[in-house]
Amino acid sequence: MSIALPFVSLSPAFTAGLVLSLSLIMAIGPQNAHVLRMGLQRQHVWLTIAICVVTDVSLIALGVLGLAQLGGLSDKLQGALIGAGVLFLAVYGWQAFLRFRHPRAGGITASGVPQALTRRQAVLQALAFSWLNPHAWLDTAVLIGTASLAYGQGSRVFGLGAATGSLLWFVGLGVAMFWLGRRLNSVAVWRALDGLVALMMWGTAAWLVASLF
Repeated sequence: MSIALPFVSLSPAFTAGLVLSLSLIMAIGPQNAHVLRMGLQRQHVWLTIAICVVTDVSLIALGVLGLAQLGGLSDKLQGALIGAGVLFLAVYGWQAFLRFRHPRAGGITASGVPQALTRRQAVLQALAFSWLNPHAWLDTAVLIGTASLAYGQGSRVFGLGAATGSLLWFVGLGVAMFWLGRRLNSVAVWRALDGLVALMMWGTAAWLVASLF
């Protein structure tokens, strides 16, 4: 049954896509950790959010409009994606660990304010966390794409709901962290955050390696 756009939010397919997207994205993975960090730093927050949202919407569209019908990612492509993701997570985890061990060397000033990133650095980091993140591919392009098949002709409305969930989450997370940024500027806070990020990155990389066997 076709649904007029102004009433698309009333569709069960839209609601299901929204709920599934939020349930998958709320786990603090590498992409969320990066948005959290940029928000707390109060640096290029909207640029980072825009890149993450555009990436998620693109992957959801890829899954709903094509990848699901093709049966998901091929084994070789999935293996290559996981390999690239493991390498990226291991390197970023090591960088976070170095910041944890030596906050000054990691760019944290005596007042607890991180040194500013250039726009180019912010763009490259956001793109890396979005496109080299195996979780983003598996959750959006594969899981959401596959789930959309259950709604038949309503699969696109399902995808629209999922994209809306991604938009709401990243905007909400970025704004909340931006608001907290002024209140959490201390060396101790940034050391704790970097320590947690390092553990999470390495833990995710280890889980991805284990999934290959």
